[in-house]
Amino acid sequence: MSSSSSLRAVAALLFICNCLVAVSIATDFVKDVDIDEWGKEHVKVSEDGASLSLSLDKDSGSGFQTKEEYLFSRFDVELKLSPGYSAGVVTTFYLSSLGTKHDEIDFEFLGNVTGEPITLHTNIYSQGEGRKEKTYNLWYDPSEEYHLYSVVWNPERIVFMVDDKPIRVHNNHEKDLNLPYPTKQPMRVYASIWNGDDWATKGGSLKINWQYAPYIAHYRNLNITEYEQEEDHPLTQEDKAYIEMVEEEHMIYNYCDAYEKELVRECDVPIY
Repeated sequence: MSSSSSLRAVAALLFICNCLVAVSIATDFVKDVDIDEWGKEHVKVSEDGASLSLSLDKDSGSGFQTKEEYLFSRFDVELKLSPGYSAGVVTTFYLSSLGTKHDEIDFEFLGNVTGEPITLHTNIYSQGEGRKEKTYNLWYDPSEEYHLYSVVWNPERIVFMVDDKPIRVHNNHEKDLNLPYPTKQPMRVYASIWNGDDWATKGGSLKINWQYAPYIAHYRNLNITEYEQEEDHPLTQEDKAYIEMVEEEHMIYNYCDAYEKELVRECDVPIY
């Protein structure tokens, strides 16, 4: 995916799933984020603040978080994963509040052996409750070039997007089913790379091979578009067809099939 200068400036854009023209603010990785102390020696930031890399070796992983918190926004980042053998490596881009009753919206990329697909793990926590996992085998190599990953979070729904196309929708069922949904706690943007080889690949049976370290994840063009509209606008028919295709051809785990029906009542309600 080629870089666009509009992603580095304040720009007007069409906000998919909200259908409004909004202002997108580019994050400066020098000024607008805090580097996690536990891995600060493993972080490199470009002089212009447009890009950042996180690395993992035997000594440490690394991560960052935005200084600001946000309540309802669209979050976009371009990300390129570490190439080749990456079993056991976990690379993340997610939103989270703090505390035991925290809210969280996750993109987690689980590494694999060379030639096997990287797994994309998505999850949602609301008021400390999770159990909303959906997992996919990626249909492209996320280490060959940058891809755009987006979270659209508004009062009606959460949409996970890859390259500006929706792959997952989670609706707000607070009113109809009395289920928790993240509506009250502002969240920061987080990203990290770390050793998850006790569970990440084949249930932990495949471990990190440190001869391939450092493992490096490249982030650029982190943009945040604040929500500005009360009225909901549904997804297009093209969006719905694409989500259905991804689920049919690439989904390998769906929480709706893993828990008792009483725990996942939203799964019996049509998404659209």
